Amino acid sequence: MAKQIKKLKFKQNASLQIEVVPLHTLITVNKEHLLTPHRTNFYHIFLFENCQPTHFVDFEPISIEPYSFLFIDKDRVHQFDQLLKYEGRVLIFTDDFYCITDNDTRFLRSSILFNDFAGSPTIVLNKASFEKYTNICQSITEELGLPDDDSKHTLLKNLLQNFLLLAEREKRKQGFLELKKGADLDYTLLFRDLLENKYTKLKSVNDYSKIICISEKRLGQATSKILGKSPKEIINDRILLEAKRLLVHSNLSVKEIGQELGFEDPAYFVRYFKKNTEATPVEFKESHLKK
Repeated sequence: MAKQIKKLKFKQNASLQIEVVPLHTLITVNKEHLLTPHRTNFYHIFLFENCQPTHFVDFEPISIEPYSFLFIDKDRVHQFDQLLKYEGRVLIFTDDFYCITDNDTRFLRSSILFNDFAGSPTIVLNKASFEKYTNICQSITEELGLPDDDSKHTLLKNLLQNFLLLAEREKRKQGFLELKKGADLDYTLLFRDLLENKYTKLKSVNDYSKIICISEKRLGQATSKILGKSPKEIINDRILLEAKRLLVHSNLSVKEIGQELGFEDPAYFVRYFKKNTEATPVEFKESHLKK
């Protein structure tokens, strides 16, 4: 078990942080990393062909069907099936590549593709429809192989944008509802982004509502409407998710994990964890290591 969860970064020497990688190549080059829980600073879109592995995303086993997509947000902890029977390719890209404007950032944050509050992270297609997306991936690969010029980034971003928009349309056709645009969604997304950066330091709803410049009540109205949860529940969920990740996927002690998450008193961290999960940190860790 690693001291900490390994974090993989996009190739530092890549001028354009987008790539399409055949899964057999990825497995050959990075087998050791893929078989252990890891997180990345980039987005994944898996395009699975004729295979049915089980991919693990933050303790959830995702059963893969042939000719399907799996969307994984940056910084999620995931792990490949031990059998590594994967066929297809993966499209990866970073915020630095895609988010040129505020609208780009807003689109990614609110997209039903990468949001964990928008239902299943998969889309299943038939073979003919699937090829439409593999053709886009092939165009991305071909463009990446051409000499750099002033239009290359724009062309690649447009290809990626077309892929995302087509995938969103397909997901809506399969019954996933669009997140309703408006102030409630904007406040919720802003809160979630702040929480992602500050959950180890700020733990009260008031801390976040002050930064957003709205009342605690207004923030609660927004998150309840969009997520069906109070801000306090969302804060607890984020802290507990990281605690669970570290308990199962690292060899940090309970005391060290509490410190990582901003709990100065180890006993209080244990009480907090048990209150919200009905198990002590040690009990939770042991139950998952037996699986």
